[in-house]
Amino acid sequence: MATVDACEVEVVYEGVDRLVRALEACSLTVEDGEPVAIIGPSGCGKSTLLLAMAGLVRPTDGDVLVGGETVSGPRLRTALILQDFGLLPWKTVFHNAALGLEVRGVSPAQRAERAGAALERVGLTDFCGAYPGELSGGMRQRLALARALALDADLLLMDEPLSALDALTREDLQGLLLDIWRQRQHTAILVTHSIEEAVFLGRRVVVLTPRPGRVAAIVENPGMGAEGYRSTPEFYERCDQLRRLLAAEGAFGETALTGVEAS
Repeated sequence: MATVDACEVEVVYEGVDRLVRALEACSLTVEDGEPVAIIGPSGCGKSTLLLAMAGLVRPTDGDVLVGGETVSGPRLRTALILQDFGLLPWKTVFHNAALGLEVRGVSPAQRAERAGAALERVGLTDFCGAYPGELSGGMRQRLALARALALDADLLLMDEPLSALDALTREDLQGLLLDIWRQRQHTAILVTHSIEEAVFLGRRVVVLTPRPGRVAAIVENPGMGAEGYRSTPEFYERCDQLRRLLAAEGAFGETALTGVEAS
């Protein structure tokens, strides 16, 4: 079970000459197998909350629980995908895909089987011997996803994983993330600045306040995952609802409120 409970989480960082409160009394529950997107103003603590869920940041106060157990460090079945992909440039595509398994002490035979299956799932089988520098941005992101799939993670945490990609590649990989979730039914938590992406990939969309981050609103999005959802009136209504909520939180500053993305 990969239920996630953030209970009154507070995170305070030590700055050069002051303390920076990233999160304050931030509470959120994500059910087992639920896909959730988190969105909010820049600097509101979205990434900090995700890192606390991953066990890489320890709350100053409050707790994060996964499967009912307090997170005190990295968890074996939690996979984290970062914006910069986190790939090792001196290792091949295959060895990058198998890296998490190697760190966990999985046998070479099992590493080969699981990493190979994950690379096939993301369409990179023909590039096993290549290096990250030989791949396009979209292919590198596919590789980062393959590494997470190889771990057989029941909790997938994603910190703006598609933000550096062009629009067509980004939409293609959004579809891949959705297909994989449909197949595996893992718990998925996505941090994004894109309203459209949040609505496409989140069954619920969580809006955070400006720093220190707290939950300002949670938007139910029951149509998520339906075929053709991106083209429906309901999709655009959810995007508009989120845009208004973000505007109320001051997410846009002086920029015009047009389109479907907030950056």
